[in-house]
Amino acid sequence: MNSVLITGANRSIGLETVKQISKKGLFVYLGSRDLEKGKTAVKELNEQGFENIQAIEIDVTSHDSILAAKQVIEREQGKLDILINNAGILGANPQQASNTPIENIREIFDTNFFGVINVTQVFLELLKKSKSPRISNITSGLASLTLHNIPDWKYYGIKTAGYGTSKAALNAYTIALAHELKELSFKVNVIDPGYTATDFNHHSGPLTVESAASFIVKHTLTDENAPTGKFFSNDIEDETEESPW
Repeated sequence: MNSVLITGANRSIGLETVKQISKKGLFVYLGSRDLEKGKTAVKELNEQGFENIQAIEIDVTSHDSILAAKQVIEREQGKLDILINNAGILGANPQQASNTPIENIREIFDTNFFGVINVTQVFLELLKKSKSPRISNITSGLASLTLHNIPDWKYYGIKTAGYGTSKAALNAYTIALAHELKELSFKVNVIDPGYTATDFNHHSGPLTVESAASFIVKHTLTDENAPTGKFFSNDIEDETEESPW
């Protein structure tokens, strides 16, 4: 049975992604910074009939926590097939480029950018033991530099000095990683689940968590002919579902 680790998975899009991947018959590690919250989420999922899910403590801003999670998965599975870097924070708003405290921006980057790099680098050893490893980095439409320069883009007025820039940096890192691993069987992509109604944005988004998770699953559980190094967005009305960088 293939195994999946999803960070930040005890609520919202991450939790729904756990549900949908579990239904596909994979073993899912539900990553949570607070292990008790993760265990509570798993208990509720089990009561709803979902199986093959285990809570695992992982704080993406703590190297020791990441190493401990890796040791658990290595001991129990011997490998990891899929890594979904879902954990992220929005940060305090507003985020004006001219006056947002550097400490606030650094805090956002610690989770959204450096946290993803740390988790990915630690788990690469286990992913390389899989026959078809997948890395999906969850990004945002606000990471597209191209769209941010199109005045009639529907989100043109939303500029965030911390959140959007951290996701743009994540996109750039993903391109570099996908290129490095392109001769192996890896598929490494960034996936924007779209502007989804969650606690993250006070439920202001027009999309549902079911739609967001379905989009993530679609572009993660792919075959050997799938592309790598791409930016897929649930907000793009195009058959390729690719966003401009």
